[in-house]
Amino acid sequence: MQRISESSRFLPVTAQTDVLVIGGGPAGFGAAVAAARRGLDVYLLEYSHSVGGIMATCPGMPIGAAYPNGMSVGGVLDEFLERLYAMNPPAAHKRECRLTEFGPEVFYDHEIAIFTLFEMLQEAGVKLLLNATALEPFMDENEVTGVAYYDKSGRHTIATKMLIDCSGDGDLAAKAGVPFVLGDEVNGAMMAVSLTFFMANVDAARIEEFDDPYFTQYAQKGISSGRLHEDLHKIYWFPGFYDNTIFFNAVHIKDVDGTNPLDVAAATIEARKRVRQLANFFKEEIGGFEKSHIETMGPSVGVRETRRFEGLYRLSGDDIYSGRKFTDGVVCCDNAVDTVCRGSNISEYISLIKNGIYYQVPFRCMVPGHIENLLFAGRCISADSVALASVRGMATCMGMGQAAGTAAAKSISENKAIRDINLEELVQELRRNGVNGLNGSRS
Repeated sequence: MQRISESSRFLPVTAQTDVLVIGGGPAGFGAAVAAARRGLDVYLLEYSHSVGGIMATCPGMPIGAAYPNGMSVGGVLDEFLERLYAMNPPAAHKRECRLTEFGPEVFYDHEIAIFTLFEMLQEAGVKLLLNATALEPFMDENEVTGVAYYDKSGRHTIATKMLIDCSGDGDLAAKAGVPFVLGDEVNGAMMAVSLTFFMANVDAARIEEFDDPYFTQYAQKGISSGRLHEDLHKIYWFPGFYDNTIFFNAVHIKDVDGTNPLDVAAATIEARKRVRQLANFFKEEIGGFEKSHIETMGPSVGVRETRRFEGLYRLSGDDIYSGRKFTDGVVCCDNAVDTVCRGSNISEYISLIKNGIYYQVPFRCMVPGHIENLLFAGRCISADSVALASVRGMATCMGMGQAAGTAAAKSISENKAIRDINLEELVQELRRNGVNGLNGSRS
């Protein structure tokens, strides 16, 4: 039996791989596909029963920031969306967001979208492990040698040459010793978690005051009559992908630590209560909802923010607002800064698109300072709290994942530590693989 070393220990190995990706959300999907397409052996561990991340946790959540400054992000994201657009009938379409601070969003059939993610992973040759919880990394000084995980058949160990943590919370990177912070710089406050849901059989043509994106007058009526929670003073909703369906992204639960399972469970239970209150209120008060019903609800609250790691560069609010470009920029973004009840009762939007601004995410934000074969991608990258409130979207995370998978392949083929690869060559390879807007402007 093969064994891997961890300091003075030698551990039995269940499997071995070139690249191990933790988390099957947009970032993990992008990382796994990119690495596998370069001929590497790639395992993807996902703790739940499905890939998709927020697509599965918040079914129907539109994909924003896929077209910064009018151009496609490109790369793996573009390929994924084009597959949906090309179906007959189309399984996705692009339309303007009802909030003017945001750019166009992609709406889609979430079941077909998730199937397409599975399909692309399979085509790339990724070995997918579902319902598999990563437990801990094994370290030999400043190098990851493997990861322990658990599934229904027991505990296992995978030896790996490269670890990419795309789990959102960054559990493995944290256990490997990468420094991190939780929450904002003032008091550690994290953005609210949310439970999304669809209502079906809605007579959308009869809905009045549709121009108000928050339905504030009705919200106040519900609160004052005791039928809605006081945090529902803004009710954000919009037409779903299919006719006579309405998607709600309004039930936010504040002061939740997404790294604490008890917090998440309690928030999910409370959110389900508020969803039922909101659905009943709309059926009672809003014309067109009388015969509607809740059709799809997220299995758990969606978590926007937990750990932010310390990388070779920290993306800042100033970078975001100035539209800064980097020589190692790997994905472009123009997503509005959306703090979602972090330390307040309201969502605060600061738009970039009104000024025609977009920025690049530098690869260094995904690279730790002292571990040679570890990357982190997605909402756990090295960023301040302002930058995180923009960079965390699905489109940008998938682009970051593609960059991480591409860099992992480059590191392995050249036998170099991840921080020592040539970043200009990395950017050029991403451009050759269809990633747009990486003009190499120096900053």
